[in-house]
Amino acid sequence: MIQLLLAVVAVLVVASVVQIVRILELTSELKGGNTNAVTDKDNRNQGLLMFLFMLGMMGSFIWMWAAWGDLLLPGASSIHGEQIDNLMAITMGIIIIVFFITQPLLFYFAYKYRGKKTGQASYVSHNNKLELIWTAIPAIVLTVLIVYGLRTWSDIVNKDTSDAQVVEFYARQFDWTARYTGADGMLGEANVRNIEGANIVGVDLQSEEGQDDVLGRSEIYLPVGQPMLFRFRSQDVLHSAYFPHFRVQMNCVPGMNTQFAFTPTKTTDQMRQETGNAEFDYILLCNKICGAAHYNMQMTIKVVSQEEYDRWMSEQTPLANS
Repeated sequence: MIQLLLAVVAVLVVASVVQIVRILELTSELKGGNTNAVTDKDNRNQGLLMFLFMLGMMGSFIWMWAAWGDLLLPGASSIHGEQIDNLMAITMGIIIIVFFITQPLLFYFAYKYRGKKTGQASYVSHNNKLELIWTAIPAIVLTVLIVYGLRTWSDIVNKDTSDAQVVEFYARQFDWTARYTGADGMLGEANVRNIEGANIVGVDLQSEEGQDDVLGRSEIYLPVGQPMLFRFRSQDVLHSAYFPHFRVQMNCVPGMNTQFAFTPTKTTDQMRQETGNAEFDYILLCNKICGAAHYNMQMTIKVVSQEEYDRWMSEQTPLANS
């Protein structure tokens, strides 16, 4: 009921404003004025409003950065994440510098060169020097950024994974299941046709490699400083595995295996100290809107020392014994 009343009030306010404006127009016409004529006063007022809008816009940008800057993600907790953060910082730095140069000029010119009856516009048909400047500078900057970005991406994805520990993440509406290799260091073959009972990821339990595979559900552990190879599968629809603090994201595509290699560099306890948040945890999210309960696709990741990780693994039950 309250929402309906608010909607009615809003409609009445808009209607009242429209009628007031119409009354002012009719009053001006009765006095012999032309409501469509633009005067120097109108131009001056509009130019001043442009200038004030510029001050408000720039001030609000600075205020939002100061007020909400601490809500950004903390520094990356992976080796390649530092490269991504550097690329992001350089790109955003250039964008902000250009923003603070071009936007004030845009609105200042709207004020300085506002219309005047005594004024006369200058007409310039062509200027090779200006066109070269405003074409060459953006082209050079963009080329540098693109080349830097491609080299960074190439360094990230072309990793030697021979000594990496393999963990598979299996996505389905609406949860995640992690699968670790056992003592043999190899994941068993998996297929949706093998899904039955505790074997929710479809591991072939007849194969030797799959006998000692270990599953993790709501919370899993990773050893700090250990190269990891994350593999991804999906049972139903397109999901996207997103580890924001590791700067890792990879699509999980039904019928296809995808992967991403990285090395975690900070334990959960270290991040809790750095952020001042005693409840901080690394998290896995789904970054694709995969259905009505999409928001439920979360998993807690604990990054710990090798000793603590080994202890946790020793407490896990192999899938074949579940």
